[in-house]
Amino acid sequence: MQCEKLFSTRAHQLKSSAIREILKVTANPDVISFAGGLPAPESFPVAQMKAAFDAVLSKEPQAALQYSTTDGYAPLREWVAKRMSSGGANIVPEQVIIVSGSQQALDLIAKVFIDTGDKVLVETPTYLGALQAFSMFQPNYVSIDSDENGLNADAITADVAKDAKFLYALPNFQNPTGRMMSEERRAKLVEKVREHDLLVVEDDPYGELWYESAPPASLLSRMPERVIHMGSFSKVLAPGLRLGYLIAPIEITQKFEQTKQATDLHTSTIAQRVVYEVVKDGFLEEHIPLIRERYKNQAHTMLDALSHHMPSGVKWNQPAGGMFLWLTLPEGLDSERILAQVIKQNVAYVPGTPFYANNPQHNTLRLAFVTVPAEKIQAGIKILGQAFAKL
Repeated sequence: MQCEKLFSTRAHQLKSSAIREILKVTANPDVISFAGGLPAPESFPVAQMKAAFDAVLSKEPQAALQYSTTDGYAPLREWVAKRMSSGGANIVPEQVIIVSGSQQALDLIAKVFIDTGDKVLVETPTYLGALQAFSMFQPNYVSIDSDENGLNADAITADVAKDAKFLYALPNFQNPTGRMMSEERRAKLVEKVREHDLLVVEDDPYGELWYESAPPASLLSRMPERVIHMGSFSKVLAPGLRLGYLIAPIEITQKFEQTKQATDLHTSTIAQRVVYEVVKDGFLEEHIPLIRERYKNQAHTMLDALSHHMPSGVKWNQPAGGMFLWLTLPEGLDSERILAQVIKQNVAYVPGTPFYANNPQHNTLRLAFVTVPAEKIQAGIKILGQAFAKL
């Protein structure tokens, strides 16, 4: 049977994630991989998770193993609502829906809002997983200029905002660049969003992972009536749980719930109950500072290596949190072509090209540093520096 001729137009348009394809190569233990955006496994609270599973399966085993409600485990939704209520946002549990990881949140947003040809505003560059989820529904992307201070709200003119379904933004330690949107930019964005009657999707999986000081107040806290906020337990507990949440105005959350019913009925019952068991008594306040310290040290190690080994003309940012930094090579160089060369020397990164919705900058690349031991960071950056210097 020629299955390909049976595929839908949407299926024909699907492409594998560039990162996932690179990870196949980096499965070789000899490869020093700066490619995968994976949390450090040393940060996973294994003992607490084991105790939580034991507790959940001792207290209410049948309920933990049964089907559940689509919107999520009520105590966990209440916990999220309370934790995210700050500034001008008084979040109620009815605004919260538990999802199977942030990627499902992106999928639900795409299904609920995007029709073919709809205008969607995105940062430049932006998260590859969001582009994959949104592109399934064939939007018309409009890229918004960004720099070291994050998204440039002044670029959101009346013409740019007209008929846009939403703006997708990652204000805190953005994937792929590690940039953080400044207080000034956030205030300006709120002004522009209200002026042009925009809806904002605020994706914030990294906001808790600051090194020295917390980021400015969230967009949700500033204009909750105009924000869909995405959060995740992947970066503060463990990604294998596949647990995240959406916060939105109730009329939007209800539509997400209806869409999720047709997608997977509900997120894992036992995973939700276990996570609640872990977080309910303040464990994250003890645990997250340990992750911050680990990631800060990893970031400083990479920045030190870059300063010692990169040739002139190579530029990079200094992230104040998160898991990534962004390199810009001299004009005319192509990070995809260079990757093919350095992989032969057992070093890998992610080229910047896939992170652009429009007009990719081929001389850019993302480096992830939190899973690589210090001595391998030094060795890998030295190899990259030598390769760049030859070009």
